Amino acid sequence: MDIIPLLNLGQNALELGLISALTVLALFLSYSMLNVCDLSTDGCFTLGATVGAVVAISGHPYLSLGAAMLAGVVSGFITALLQTKMGVDSLLAGIIVNTALYSINIAVMGNSSLLNMNRTETVFSKLNDALLGTPLQKYVKLIIACLAVCLVAIFLVLFLKTKLGLAIRATGNNPDMVRSSSINPAFTTIVGLCISNSFTALSGCLLAQSQKSVNIDIGTGMVTVALASLLIGGAFISKGKVPARIIGVIIGAIVFRVVYAIALRFNMNASMLKLVSSVIVIIAIAGPYIKSRFPMYQRVLLHKFKAGKEAK
Repeated sequence: MDIIPLLNLGQNALELGLISALTVLALFLSYSMLNVCDLSTDGCFTLGATVGAVVAISGHPYLSLGAAMLAGVVSGFITALLQTKMGVDSLLAGIIVNTALYSINIAVMGNSSLLNMNRTETVFSKLNDALLGTPLQKYVKLIIACLAVCLVAIFLVLFLKTKLGLAIRATGNNPDMVRSSSINPAFTTIVGLCISNSFTALSGCLLAQSQKSVNIDIGTGMVTVALASLLIGGAFISKGKVPARIIGVIIGAIVFRVVYAIALRFNMNASMLKLVSSVIVIIAIAGPYIKSRFPMYQRVLLHKFKAGKEAK
């Protein structure tokens, strides 16, 4: 078996895993810390990709990252505003924003469903030119993805130790206690969702620039991918301090993409990959529950076995 294709497949899975880890870290903040299930992830991911692509095509590859994150902040703000100021359920608010973002993304792309970036300068092409002729040139995508994940992870670790960060964590644990402590849970929810959506948009922007194209469906299923990765990461490191849990989340994102890569290696139809995502989510959620119930199942089976033996 030729090892070169396997190494290339592994590198590609690692690159995609690190890029999607930004979305998983966003879900870690909104879902694990703030206890808000944000279903606008798919649309926000695409929004970051489209805004970043349009700004990069206009000749500003570095500015595209900031523009994408700013667009994510706006998306998160609207989602949080619906929840906190208009009485819309968090799940419904995410669905509403996600639906609206489809039309907005089409408009950003100039009423087209596809943007080609083959001749566009991106942060990846810039670094590729800088590393031209060096051994690191073939690891350009990996370097940028790793740098982005490290910066976001460090930011999260430091931010969650601040007073505002602790207030966000407290809001997720007990909003009534936070309210009695003269902290406005609406404000912490808005800040948390704005930050998490900025990470999601950055993830979409980097994916678009790495693959040199943007499709309107680029973000479809990202909330499932992120949730599966988050749960897989929790299986590795579910307890402990925030830095350890963040490392577990990143590992989960990479493991998920490795599973995807293995599925592709066995020539699985691309249309079946969404089913793989769903199965991984089911296993990740149901696994710990079944494991906790396993001793009871053993006792029941043992009792039935003894009863059958006595009957004979």
